[in-house]
Amino acid sequence: MKFAILVFPGSNCDHDAYKVIDSIEGAYPSFVWHKNDDLSQFDCIIVPGGFSYGDYLRAGAIAKFSPIMKSLVLEANKGKKIIGICNGFQILLESGLLEGALINNKKVKFRSKNVSLNTNNYNTPFTNAIPKNIEMVMPIAHRQGNYIASKDVLKKLEDNNQIAFTYSPLKGGNPNGSCLDVAGIFNDKKNVLGMMPHPERASDLILGSEDGLHIFKSMLEG
Repeated sequence: MKFAILVFPGSNCDHDAYKVIDSIEGAYPSFVWHKNDDLSQFDCIIVPGGFSYGDYLRAGAIAKFSPIMKSLVLEANKGKKIIGICNGFQILLESGLLEGALINNKKVKFRSKNVSLNTNNYNTPFTNAIPKNIEMVMPIAHRQGNYIASKDVLKKLEDNNQIAFTYSPLKGGNPNGSCLDVAGIFNDKKNVLGMMPHPERASDLILGSEDGLHIFKSMLEG
């Protein structure tokens, strides 16, 4: 399965994502520069973390105008699997592929720590290989990770099982003030996932956790 890893000016988790995908049998990663305009050859697409365009204006706001984004939206509408991690989540929201917004953390502080996650829906291409009832541990590193949405959108996310992950009490609970403790959400078709925690930084025991591998292996198997 071919994985595209998008690279914007300011991306800094692209190599982490590449290394993880390259370690999984049957998965083949490639970097794709943001000025390219064709993602049709890939099966899965990763929009990695970092500070695209230096987070000028607001996180992800400029990246949505990059040439690659038209192709990203096109492939999403075809049903291809797309995961946006941290800044990638912000970009997916700015592009309209996901609903809601990410604002400054509660107390307006950059938070860098391990968090624990509950999986809310195991029946998706991103969660099918996650063992039931475990609390996954992985790091966050963000200032704008506080997920907000209107009451109608929040109800839709709940009713349609579009909340992917919520922060659990194991590692201190909600670190940023997100509505409903949201750590990640799906689009309505469940082929697009945005999440603030970094699974690529928790995919080897030498890093303290390999729980993130469950998400990438789900993409391969699902």
